[in-house]
Amino acid sequence: MHIGIVVGEASGDILGASLLNALKKRFPSCHFSGIGGVNMLEQGFESLVPQDRLAVMGLIEPLKRLPELLRIRKNLYHHFLNEKIDVFIGIDSPDFNLSLEKRLRQQNIKTVHYVSPSVWAWRQGRIKGIKASVDWMLTLLPFEAAFYKKHNVPVTFVGHPLADQFPLVNDTQKARKALFGLLPKKNQHYLQQDEVKVIACLPGSRRVEVDHIGSTLWQALVDLSASHHSVHCIIPALNAERREQIETQLSQLPKLSVSVIDGNSQTAMAAADCVVMASGTTTLEAMLLKKPMVVVYKKDVLSYWLISRMLTVDHVSLPNLLADEEVVPEFIQDAATPESISKAIAHWLDNPVLVGRLQQRFTELHQQLRVNASETAADVIEHLLSPT
Repeated sequence: MHIGIVVGEASGDILGASLLNALKKRFPSCHFSGIGGVNMLEQGFESLVPQDRLAVMGLIEPLKRLPELLRIRKNLYHHFLNEKIDVFIGIDSPDFNLSLEKRLRQQNIKTVHYVSPSVWAWRQGRIKGIKASVDWMLTLLPFEAAFYKKHNVPVTFVGHPLADQFPLVNDTQKARKALFGLLPKKNQHYLQQDEVKVIACLPGSRRVEVDHIGSTLWQALVDLSASHHSVHCIIPALNAERREQIETQLSQLPKLSVSVIDGNSQTAMAAADCVVMASGTTTLEAMLLKKPMVVVYKKDVLSYWLISRMLTVDHVSLPNLLADEEVVPEFIQDAATPESISKAIAHWLDNPVLVGRLQQRFTELHQQLRVNASETAADVIEHLLSPT
């Protein structure tokens, strides 16, 4: 048996690796190829192209990279046909994967799409193309499955693998001990002071994200430290390039009690009293860690102008979407000012009773998503491949 898989994001690589592990239990001699990241490679996956070549975002960047992306997709299509794969699984990256799925399905190859595109949130007309492209949709969130059932698309809510991996109760003190060793020695004493509040700040993993919201977040932290003197900020940098970018921005602001660390974003969030971040998958991680948070969403003017006119939802962060109400503050585009962000962080720090209620709500949402995602997804794929 040969299964084709394509992932275009680091988060998809994590999902793919967990799914590979579950599929190998069912199909021990199966070969897996396509595009995957480091976690999938460790599972023996054959990646034909480095996964980061698909890591594009927004509306402008994909246009700049269009010739390369089209060439990669064409080569994958012919590879999967030549290899006579039994099923193709596109993990996230809908703009790339759905077109590939449609062409493969036209050649009678079964197709599965894992992680729903945000068709329920904007550009709902895409559902027609999705219906023509996939034999089965696997969703991470329950309200997504309801949308596909409404449109008669075969679907299974599988839950989220992160919800399976994260404990229901986060051990903040254990995380603080782990974080201690990641800080510069000159800053380690901050974690030894009971009165110090730790703020984890995640401005995004890409240069364009840090460009759009970084300076706003740093100024918000400066404003916060003026009213809350016992605050230390932790900023995880995805790589050396992001670290240099962040440190350059910080150098242009007044002195701030801050530590920039290499990676370890989950440790930073687990150890924090509050998290402020760019909207994305990390908001789900912070929710699973039961952390009060402030979410910021900013795009370039053109991208935001286009996207905002197609949105059909009231929220952008996953905790609010799951709760179907604003349980954490979101500051979008022009509303994302240093003043508004610093006040929202201070509100969490000054109201432990509210934090306790939020943590209870997050625990309920965590349990809702904790349904053994990778095994459930593998069961669906196994059923799809079984003779009828």
